[in-house]
Amino acid sequence: WKAWATGIPKCIDAESEDDLTPDVRFDCEKKWDFNQSLLYVIKKLSLEKLVRIARSWDDLEAFEHIFCALPKSPIAEYIKEHWTEDVFFGHQFMNGANPRMIERCRDLPSNFAVHGNMVQAFLHSKTTLDKELEAGNIYLVDYAILDGIPGNVINGKQQYIAAPLCLLYEHPDKGLIPIAIQLEQNPTKDTPIFLPNDRPLAWLLAKMWVRHAEFQIFEVLSHLLRTHLIAEVFCVATLRQLPAVHPIYKLLIPHLKYTLEINCRARTGLISSNGIFKQAVSTGGDGLLRLAQKEYNLLTYRSLQPYCDLRDRDVSKLNKYFYRDHSLLLWDSIEKFVSSIVSLYYKSDHEVLQDAELQAWIKDMVEEGFANASNFGLPNELHNEQELITLLSVIIFTSSAQHAAINNGQFDFCSWVFNTPCTMRQPPPTDKDSVTMDLILSTLPDINQSCIEVAITYLLGRFTKYS
Repeated sequence: WKAWATGIPKCIDAESEDDLTPDVRFDCEKKWDFNQSLLYVIKKLSLEKLVRIARSWDDLEAFEHIFCALPKSPIAEYIKEHWTEDVFFGHQFMNGANPRMIERCRDLPSNFAVHGNMVQAFLHSKTTLDKELEAGNIYLVDYAILDGIPGNVINGKQQYIAAPLCLLYEHPDKGLIPIAIQLEQNPTKDTPIFLPNDRPLAWLLAKMWVRHAEFQIFEVLSHLLRTHLIAEVFCVATLRQLPAVHPIYKLLIPHLKYTLEINCRARTGLISSNGIFKQAVSTGGDGLLRLAQKEYNLLTYRSLQPYCDLRDRDVSKLNKYFYRDHSLLLWDSIEKFVSSIVSLYYKSDHEVLQDAELQAWIKDMVEEGFANASNFGLPNELHNEQELITLLSVIIFTSSAQHAAINNGQFDFCSWVFNTPCTMRQPPPTDKDSVTMDLILSTLPDINQSCIEVAITYLLGRFTKYS
């Protein structure tokens, strides 16, 4: 074990992938595929000239020249045409690249200065905000965890981070739509509440700030921390404590393949002090680690179990939440398979408790890998078959289905950069009437940053036969 940084899960004791043993390295084909560097990807995507230009886009349409040269994605093509629409904005909270943030809202947060009259025009006729809250038709996405995270400095220029609150309404005719956005967690009397009937550019910029927050949470927390770094703990404990002949080792190892090398490469090339995130992402540098530390302190084992997570967010009745429906189907299949394997080797709870290698495995995982995760809630001992089945299902689900749900759509949802900007170069607006297209263009990622976002989300999110 090694602590790459304090306040996050421990990792393999390796400075780079070159320190890993051959049995956990990429095979030749996978290595060749992955060694296509970012510069190669930029060249492949015809971005090699534009990536050198560190100025704002002339207009939103100028990005189409890049977009037309990108690999074709039906989802990305749809986003290009519909990204400004409120209905699609709502859809992405359920079925986009980061579908785990939305939760039902029964009471408005005290720091969200919304009242019924503000949003009445966006509700169905003959209803009120209070009635819709009581009926369970109001949802909230709260980015409080971003509050206080320092913004990156790129090429000497300050980047900015907001911690928005976004209120959504499940309209009986339109589906899930945003009805109010606040860009600060600690509002003053002058803090604006952005509404759908504001001037179109003001409402659009507010939604862009929410989508920018989505990018930070999606890449740093949902993707890096909650799949990659957690899977590495499972992997290291398995390799350290379970012999290769142990049935649980045999069950898990196919799902943990390449975990160590991909994470080593991320630490040296993606999230290092001079890595790709530092070059183009607003949480790059110190912000990334601070954000991961805040989330790790709140992280629970329960939240990795889809039934528990969805129940805690109270989203069982949300229509067209396909991530929910599909993740539960996959969880059920995984748990059924795991249960059948466990029952072959363990005939009683006592046998689980008496398996010294298994108990050493869970103890190492909890006391070393997840050390200092004060709220994680995973016991350091397995008492029965069901506890073992649940843990194994979490490991397999996290490493396969959950990672795929988060990772594989990132190019689709980020290649039209304005839909999910990686950074913001101006602070959040404090005056709705001051929002102009010039302000929007000077806020969004510049040409260089846009090219890097397109290239890195393509490199990370593309599906290959070696994936």
